[in-house]
Amino acid sequence: MRVEFINPFLSSMLNVMSTMAHMELIPEKPTLKKDETSMGDVSGLIGMISPEAKGSLSITFDAPLALATMKGMVGEAPDEINDEITDLVGEITNMVTGGAKRLLSEKGFDFDMATPIVVSGKNHSIHHKSKGPIVVIALRGELGKAYIEFSFDE
Repeated sequence: MRVEFINPFLSSMLNVMSTMAHMELIPEKPTLKKDETSMGDVSGLIGMISPEAKGSLSITFDAPLALATMKGMVGEAPDEINDEITDLVGEITNMVTGGAKRLLSEKGFDFDMATPIVVSGKNHSIHHKSKGPIVVIALRGELGKAYIEFSFDE
């Protein structure tokens, strides 16, 4: 795993949540993930490729945090995960990846990004498109956790 890729995504995620949803998330210690089972209820997954690396990023939200994020961003939210929430998670995935792409380009890494896919439901699977290890960082908020996962080819 190329550590220099992690901080731009983490930084971008914290910035998006702070500025757009008015939420502060506290990053926990990174761990290696052993399987493809999601740690939350709704996930956005996006593939990235550059001349230097190929990989993917996913952002997963616990349902209460996803609902609170929508409320923080638009002033109201449904009572459960629905199409509005999955659209929101896809848009957050785009914003985080776009912010990280800008930060990485400043370091000389230029990535092309795919369109994000969003999956929801208890214990859904997240299939990263690389052969590298999956690093996950939990981000703790008042109403639940978000999880940001990275996997890049070695």
